[in-house]
Amino acid sequence: MTFPHAGYTVTTNTASYPGYVSWGILDDLGPRMREVGLSGTAYIIADRPVFSLYGRKALASLKAAGFAVDHHFLQPGEATKSLATAEQAYAWLAARRAERGHTIVALGGGVAGDLAGFVAATYLRGIPFVQVPTTLLAMVDASIGGKVAVNLPAGKNLVGAFYQPRLVLADVQTLTTLPPREVAAGWAEVVKHALIMDRDLFDFMERHAAALTALDRALATEAIKRSAAIKARVVSQDERETGGVRTLLNYGHTVGHALEAALEYAGLLHGEAVSIGMMAAGHISWRLGMLRPEELARQRAILEAFRLPVHAPPGVDSATVRQAMSLDKKVEGKRIRWVLLDGIGRAVSRTDVPDAVVDEALRSVGA
Repeated sequence: MTFPHAGYTVTTNTASYPGYVSWGILDDLGPRMREVGLSGTAYIIADRPVFSLYGRKALASLKAAGFAVDHHFLQPGEATKSLATAEQAYAWLAARRAERGHTIVALGGGVAGDLAGFVAATYLRGIPFVQVPTTLLAMVDASIGGKVAVNLPAGKNLVGAFYQPRLVLADVQTLTTLPPREVAAGWAEVVKHALIMDRDLFDFMERHAAALTALDRALATEAIKRSAAIKARVVSQDERETGGVRTLLNYGHTVGHALEAALEYAGLLHGEAVSIGMMAAGHISWRLGMLRPEELARQRAILEAFRLPVHAPPGVDSATVRQAMSLDKKVEGKRIRWVLLDGIGRAVSRTDVPDAVVDEALRSVGA
């Protein structure tokens, strides 16, 4: 299936859907949902701060396109991604007699998208859902590819599913209302995509770091569209992360997720944790002779140019970090499948990293 005006298309064995990336397109939500065959009732799931900014515009677009609408509020923050919060959403949908032909619209960042997508995947054994990301991190990563999940105390995203949305609509203008720290955290994933698969995008981001940080309309839209297209291409090749190319998207995430768990999902934003994790993985890549010292320096420099941390905050318990790493979903036979750089723009996965090198890498980032 083709979608002529889409910025990218995801095509897997189970679904084909468009992703729209542009400036000021939230008003197009209703018509775009109609184009992919959705109708009936749409349930917006969002936290109150996001809904106060964009909820009325989304509702107006849906109503104008003929949808009946309702909305459910979440508490902001990573702690919302829990089974208890999902149960509250189930009860809310049941009270409204939601049907399989109705649609859940996830409006917000990765937390709203993961939680609402998990609810959509499991309520009535699956109802359609749409991703409307309003954070940079969600636009280029979390909203694309159908990974939906909630957290457990033992770790992040341990209960979830692969459940593709019917479409993704990313209005880049929504980023202008985010705190600068949130925007910076999102650029970590764009840098990651460039590091693992697109040297030209990496060069583009080096040249335009200041303008991108300032959310220049044309340049930011271009970078986000290119980054999202990378994620879409990877998902199309490896929908369920079965050891194929999708594994490479986890560059920086083994240490990043462990840091988040060790800090109980407080103190570091996801992109900040991934930034630190990329420095640890980059250190391993250098120690194994895969990454030149000057390339590791370029990685550090671009992360710092986008105002991202390259060192863990003080007080992180190293034993807790290592315990969280042992629970990582990429552990195989008690060996972590590391995603490493074989030069800028090319990533590989390896399970033969010596423990001593891992320990050295963790110390290099203060973890």
